Amino acid sequence: MPEFNDTTPFTPPFSDIDNPRLELAMEVRLTFPEVHTIAPHPSGGMRTAVLVKGGTFEGPQLKGRAIPGSGGDYAYFRPDDVAVFDARYLLEEDDGTVILLNNRGFLWGRKPDTMERLRDWAFKGGEPVPHEEYYLRGNPTFECPVGKHDWLTKHVFIGVGERRSDGNLLRYYALV
Repeated sequence: MPEFNDTTPFTPPFSDIDNPRLELAMEVRLTFPEVHTIAPHPSGGMRTAVLVKGGTFEGPQLKGRAIPGSGGDYAYFRPDDVAVFDARYLLEEDDGTVILLNNRGFLWGRKPDTMERLRDWAFKGGEPVPHEEYYLRGNPTFECPVGKHDWLTKHVFIGVGERRSDGNLLRYYALV
């Protein structure tokens, strides 16, 4: 078992080989009402870009806002209708620390028409799609200055997301 280091915000017990342990790091709420599309894509499928208009984040050790216009999600919708997202944007902690969030992951439907309904909801004002009908998971990494928040640069994180009418809600968990 690793020794406890008081520069990390997580408390023992830590993960071991037979018992991985997750702790909530933060919840991020993003708005990105505008979409840009490249379709048909030369590789098949299509590419979309949604730019971060705003948002907030909060966790046990940090709180702040998404910096508007600092980036977005550049998802590639493969021909099999799996969205491979590549999101990159800045967060600003209430203490002024700027944090780069880079999130890669997947969005796919559990039913044949789910992705079409998700796109209609997200981009055309269609009906909401229940969370249990799709998989939205990410693997974020963070960059920030050495100091109070650099624990973000020393852990593996996973994200579980929900699509909202004007953006996404993501909860990021640290594997401790």
